[in-house]
Amino acid sequence: MMRGIPKLVGLLSAVAVLATGVANAQTKGKLDEVLARGKLIVGTGSTNAPWHFIDQGGKLAGFDVDVAKIVAKALFDDAEKIEFVNQSSDSRIPNLTTNKVDMTCQFMTVTGGRAQQVEFTVPYYREGVGLLLAANGKYKSYADLKAAGSKVAISVLQNVYAEEMVKKALPEAKVDQYDSVDLIYQALNSGRADAAATDQSALRWFMNQNPGRYLDAGYGWNPQTYACAVKRGDQAWLNFVNTALHEAMTGVEFDAYAASFKKWFGVELPPPAIGFPVEFK
Repeated sequence: MMRGIPKLVGLLSAVAVLATGVANAQTKGKLDEVLARGKLIVGTGSTNAPWHFIDQGGKLAGFDVDVAKIVAKALFDDAEKIEFVNQSSDSRIPNLTTNKVDMTCQFMTVTGGRAQQVEFTVPYYREGVGLLLAANGKYKSYADLKAAGSKVAISVLQNVYAEEMVKKALPEAKVDQYDSVDLIYQALNSGRADAAATDQSALRWFMNQNPGRYLDAGYGWNPQTYACAVKRGDQAWLNFVNTALHEAMTGVEFDAYAASFKKWFGVELPPPAIGFPVEFK
C-alpha cells in the first residue's frame, strides 16, 4: 500500500501543474494577445472625411484613425504599431465577433441593440445635426432662421426621416431633399437653400476646408454618441481601451486628442481642469 503513495503524489502533482497551465491560459485575453503580436489591428472605413478617408498622399487619415492610434500609443508607446482593416459599415460587428480585428473605430453610433452584440468603449465624440449658413447670406444665426418661419428653405440629404428631423429645429421651414451631400451644399451656394442641415462633424469639416465662406448657425440637435467597440466578454481588454481613450480626453494624451480635434473639426478644445476630475462632478 505504501509503495503506491509516491505514484499517487506524482499523479496529483502532474494534475496540479496541468490545471495551473489551463488556468493561466484561460486568464490570458486580448490584451496579452495584442501585446505578444506587437501591433494593434483596427477596423475602420476609408470613404468618409473627416472620420476615415484616403488623403492626398494616399494614406488613411481622419479622426477615427487618430483615435485608434492613441490606443496603439498606449499599448506600445508607438502610435504607428497598428494595422487598419478597411471595412464597410455593415462589417463593423461581424469583424469583431470573428476576431478579424481587435477593435472597431468607425463613427459607430451607440445603440441598445448594438450593445447586445459588442462592448462599447467610453464615447470619444457626440454627433448631432447642425445648420450650415453662407457667410454672405441673408441669415446669420439659428434665431434668424427660426424667426423667418416659412420663408426659409433648408437643404438636406434625402432619407425617410429628413423632413421630420429638420422640422424638430425649424417647424415652419420648407424642406428640400437631395440625393447627395454635394447637392445640399450646391443648393446653399446657389441661394436655392438658406441653410443646409447636416452632421455637425461634416459642418465643422466643411467650414474648416473653406475658411470664411460659411457660418455655423449655432444650434445642434438629434444627439448620438460615437464610441469604439470590442468583442464581448473580455473585461480586461475593454478596461484597457477605455483607459487609453479616457486619458486622451482628460489626461496625459490630451494634447494628441486636442490636436486631432482641431485638425479635423477646426475647434480648439479647452484643456481639462486641474484638480477634482470634472467627469465625476
